[in-house]
Amino acid sequence: MVSILVEGVQDGDQEELDELTRQLRERLLELDVDCVELTREGTAPAGAKSGDVVSLGALTITMAPFVLRSVVRLVEQWIEHRPVRTVSLTMGDDSLELHVVSSADQRRLIDAFVAGHESPPLAARPDPRPSSGSAADESA
Repeated sequence: MVSILVEGVQDGDQEELDELTRQLRERLLELDVDCVELTREGTAPAGAKSGDVVSLGALTITMAPFVLRSVVRLVEQWIEHRPVRTVSLTMGDDSLELHVVSSADQRRLIDAFVAGHESPPLAARPDPRPSSGSAADESA
């Protein structure tokens, strides 16, 4: 599960942030994810129609680990033309903060974040059986 928090520009309003978050949700649903929900916390004030309060700018994504790279790339591209300051992605104890300006350093951080949460394919996993000889024996 990945939590996303969209942080709007300094002079943006709550309605704009809500609309941006819903737009991002729609784009994320186009990927091979199981579920993208607006994050709900607490209960609504007395007299409100809904039983839950939506946290502005917050989404929760349920997906397989192999989809993470697609999610991060989509978010990275999405913020380029939106009035958004940052988008934070949190998976477990790890967080990644994406900014509008992309850089080589940000690309390395993204790759490291995704690599830490992707399951390696079966062919890439190390063989748990002990090797029959050392590299020195093979070169002789």
